Amino acid sequence: MNKEIMEKILQKIEEYHRIFIFRHIRNDGDCVGASKGLKAIIQLTWPEKEVYLIDKDTSAYLAFLGPEDQPVDEALYADALGIVVDTASESRISNKNYKLCKELVKIDHHIPLENYGDYIWVEEKRSSCCEMIVAFYAAFQDRLKMDSQAATYLYTGMVTDSGRFRYEGVSGETMRCAGILLDVGVDTENLFARLYLEAFEYLKFKAEIYRRMQVTENGVAYIIVDKAMQEEFGLTLEMASACVGTLDSIRGCISWMVFIENGYEDDSYRVRLRSRFVHINPIAEKYNGGGHACASGATVYGMDQVHALLKDTDALVKEYKETHEDWL
Repeated sequence: MNKEIMEKILQKIEEYHRIFIFRHIRNDGDCVGASKGLKAIIQLTWPEKEVYLIDKDTSAYLAFLGPEDQPVDEALYADALGIVVDTASESRISNKNYKLCKELVKIDHHIPLENYGDYIWVEEKRSSCCEMIVAFYAAFQDRLKMDSQAATYLYTGMVTDSGRFRYEGVSGETMRCAGILLDVGVDTENLFARLYLEAFEYLKFKAEIYRRMQVTENGVAYIIVDKAMQEEFGLTLEMASACVGTLDSIRGCISWMVFIENGYEDDSYRVRLRSRFVHINPIAEKYNGGGHACASGATVYGMDQVHALLKDTDALVKEYKETHEDWL
């Protein structure tokens, strides 16, 4: 834990009257939870401050957490502090007005792809950016305030980014941070119902996944969700992406992925890559993406690149299995 940079970030939050919080495109539970949770903590601690979270890129899956702020005059950014959460590279920041802020803070837990901002706090071994925000609150608990709503935002991000505390990166510190939130107050029954109950039509889509899924020679499970399949089951790109978790429990498959056809003229596919034991992020970085060691995203163009990515991943899995005995 880098207490020095955390102290500097707190000083900057105290210094500025106006603060804008930013996050990444194609947002998920962690970036939404971290941005909303940090905003709530700042507003509770300093009610007189102006704190904005403005983002047109929102998630229907997380709509129950509430809306974002309405756009404001761009001139207001000029004398403001900007804080970007859960975003490894500038190109993925959703609200491009971050460039207008007087100073910029980066808080992230991804493998660093590039440095940006005036104050950078990155801990890539953290299970989520929300865990970092909770650690920030815990470090200055005598100076910061949190309520059950803020705790719910942050717990949402911790739960979703850690696979309900199952993924690599979950540590004792992760659970201690979760405990802080639970002590503040989180209605976990309500939250888990909102996150994990599924519509009947989506369950039929999952059945189709099990019918169509394939496995490479060395143990990479995958499914291609083309536009026809998306239309048949009424899927958004977000819903189609979420199905990658459906393939995570196949014995012998230590990597799994979903290819989602975008329907663009460039014949592009959004790819969600996951793995157990073996690190998948180098493959993602080769194919226009990146992310965590065992959870990454990429973009490929055309079926030739789909097959090339699968071939590379199959070779990676083969090498791992031949040199390790700790896989199932």
